[in-house]
Amino acid sequence: MERICTHCHAVLAEDTKADWCPACGGALMERAGLPASAAKAAAAEVDHRGIVLPRRHALGGIITPQ
Repeated sequence: MERICTHCHAVLAEDTKADWCPACGGALMERAGLPASAAKAAAAEVDHRGIVLPRRHALGGIITPQ
């Protein structure tokens, strides 16, 4: 299960201790994680607030899911 903000849709890291979204103050909800995200959980970048950052392409730019 992963925690996501209902307002800004920021995904929080599993070890982040928060009741509210650290980015916007919105409420958090839990949802089932994507199967591909479990395999790449170790490669995820997390910022100082505990929010999982989007993956980046080797040549630059952000990779967004379809």
